[in-house]
Amino acid sequence: MKKGIHPENYRPVVFKDMSNGDMFLSCSTCATKDTIEFEGETYPLVKLEISSTSHPFYTGKSKLVDTAGRVDKFMSRYANHKKK
Repeated sequence: MKKGIHPENYRPVVFKDMSNGDMFLSCSTCATKDTIEFEGETYPLVKLEISSTSHPFYTGKSKLVDTAGRVDKFMSRYANHKKK
């Protein structure tokens, strides 16, 4: 790689998909305070809600992803309204 073109904090980082636990190592400048042991080394950890291993477009499976209770909130709000 060409010297002097990357920022100072460009380093190997582990990205973890929290929906299925899948992890991968890549270089990034993401700021994080978490660390994780990965393949015998300690790396900074970036937690992802969804990645290519869990996204319906890449997996071909339809999956409802609800991290903040938005679906439950919608269902409880509109459960009494029926189609006429």
